[in-house]
Amino acid sequence: MSKPKINTEMIGALDYLEKEKGIKKEIVIEALEQALESAYKQNYGDKNVEVEFNSLTGNIKVYAVKTITDDEEAVEADSNEFMSLADARKLPHGQGYDIGDEIREEVTPRDFGRIAAQTAKQVVMQRLREEERKIIYDKYKTYENEIITGEVSREDKRFTYVDLGDGVEGAMGFRDKMPNEHYHVHDRIQVYVTKVNDDRRGPQIFVSRTAPELLKRLFEREVPEIKDGTVLIENIAREAGDRAKVAVYSNDPNVDPVGTCVGPRGSRVQAIVNELDGENMDIVEYVKDPAKFIANALNPAEVLDVIFNEDKPASETEESEGEETTEGQTERSCTVVVPDNQLSLAIGKRGQNARLAARLTKYKIDIKSESEMAENDQESEEVADSEENTDNNEE
Repeated sequence: MSKPKINTEMIGALDYLEKEKGIKKEIVIEALEQALESAYKQNYGDKNVEVEFNSLTGNIKVYAVKTITDDEEAVEADSNEFMSLADARKLPHGQGYDIGDEIREEVTPRDFGRIAAQTAKQVVMQRLREEERKIIYDKYKTYENEIITGEVSREDKRFTYVDLGDGVEGAMGFRDKMPNEHYHVHDRIQVYVTKVNDDRRGPQIFVSRTAPELLKRLFEREVPEIKDGTVLIENIAREAGDRAKVAVYSNDPNVDPVGTCVGPRGSRVQAIVNELDGENMDIVEYVKDPAKFIANALNPAEVLDVIFNEDKPASETEESEGEETTEGQTERSCTVVVPDNQLSLAIGKRGQNARLAARLTKYKIDIKSESEMAENDQESEEVADSEENTDNNEE
């Protein structure tokens, strides 16, 4: 009986895949043997066969696997699955067989080489695609929640695609694009990897330029004290491409968290501003005292007073913009008093400063001028006096 061989190029291909692509030879051989078993069954009808591929010589052997039995009817009904004990003991070295043992008998066809070569080519190509996809997925899964540099490659109605290397593209949706940026092919940009999905067509990688986490990673890169944990980022509120507020604090009383993040002559924060195409940065100190933190968050406006309101269930109040509340939570709110000439500064253009401060502190903030508060206090006093007079008259 002949011993079909796959072309020696196949052996070289297996070595190449393992050395250059990182695909283990054993994995391809296992898939090849399984495919050859299926091919044999389709062409020759036998069900219980095993295929062995010799990775050194390229030889292929097909073995029929039969169970030894003393049931003659079973042997007559399916001689491909069963062999009688008497026949088994007639084989060379067959005296040691017993009922229930499995015996492997070579049944390699003479013309199996052609089928094997075709099958091998298909299996190798399929396994190559699968393993390359897995390698790429595993690699880019480690980049999830990290920054990576890529090159804008193309754009359609849904996504801007960023070439990340290895023939892999990251997809950046409309909401993940900076509204003040216009991308052109071959532009090199830094993106934040938000999600990596494994898909049969290949890994799906989603990236963003608007995620607050992108800003956090940029600060970690530019500020060594953040990277080593001396300075920590408590929270980030961002309207990408326009303005962001970053709350930081220090674990070391000798380290100024705000000054550390700004850097000498503003060099550290300026590098981040440049990377984000001019997005303004407010770096504020986080403190546990909520009144002081809210005052810091409204920087650059001066705050005279912070008056905390009684907490109410989120369902009973209007949700402040940019905050997420869930059933059972209470909404924290406060009234902030500022000088008359600071009201517009505290609120900001289109309410942006107040809105970002609310997101940063997780408080719903109502900003009032000093004179407005005085008027409200006067009105409250007048109402109280009126009610007191009414009560006295009734008495």
